[in-house]
Amino acid sequence: MYRKIIVAIALGRLDRGENILRKAASLLDTGGQIVALNVVEDVPTYVAIELPANMLEDAMKDGRDKLEALVAATGVAATIDIRNGPPAKAIIAAAESHGADLIILASHIPDFSNYFIGATADRVVRHAKCSVLVERQKI
Repeated sequence: MYRKIIVAIALGRLDRGENILRKAASLLDTGGQIVALNVVEDVPTYVAIELPANMLEDAMKDGRDKLEALVAATGVAATIDIRNGPPAKAIIAAAESHGADLIILASHIPDFSNYFIGATADRVVRHAKCSVLVERQKI
């Protein structure tokens, strides 16, 4: 089992976040810790000029509020971590800074575009220094 688990949750798929949060609870050692993580992607500067100045702060607050509600709804004890930047890098950085021994994230079934661009889960699996569990979407 695992002592510290990072659960990366996308706000657009909170139903999948609930599933992986519960899975993390089932894999956690007694006395272990779950960190529910959301990453707010950076907005390119050429787009950011047209957006409100406090958009990043608002998005991070919204992420915290939604994760707190999700954690409360599931009854799974977890701390909340909200970061910004490229998702894969932020997930890996969070795992390293928290000393995690497992990262859990949901991912879609890869399609043709993933062979050129790659999914966040692909990058996390390739570069993480701890174990990674990828929960695939059922078709």
